[in-house]
Amino acid sequence: MTFVTRVLAKLGILRADFDYHFIRASMVILFLFFGYQKWFAYEAQALIPYISNGPLISWLYPVFGIRGATYFLGVAEWLFSGLLFLGFWNRKLGILGALGSCFSFAATITIIPFIPNGWAASAGGFPAMTETVAFLLKDLVLLAVSVYLLRQDVLRVSQSAKEFSPAIAAQPQHT
Repeated sequence: MTFVTRVLAKLGILRADFDYHFIRASMVILFLFFGYQKWFAYEAQALIPYISNGPLISWLYPVFGIRGATYFLGVAEWLFSGLLFLGFWNRKLGILGALGSCFSFAATITIIPFIPNGWAASAGGFPAMTETVAFLLKDLVLLAVSVYLLRQDVLRVSQSAKEFSPAIAAQPQHT
């Protein structure tokens, strides 16, 4: 195990901010592809059971229609991707991207209890999930990643504000 640890260290896995930058880049790529997918009719049709049963997003169909809803989601996902990308240089824009990402994945997670045929009746129902629920469950991890990025950017903006504002840093802290 020592050998593996040394090799990983030499490859740069211990480099400051490696995980933060890797996660940010992964989310940028993920939202680029998710957004791109929304421009095709097959995706609009595939999303009908999800959007229709999403307590936070079901309003999209009455407002925009089926294709309009997926276009809206695609634009939103590209916006989040762009903000997360700009977050490499501007943490405040990164915060906005991470907030959008958090909302996006919170919205999809809330679909889980409402998705038709989400629990395998042949296996006794809950907790035996079908592929539909399994597909949505990955968004729990993506929500955690989004919260991590949000926390990191808020911390970095806060620390930066303290470093550049001696008056703020000199103020007594209330506990």
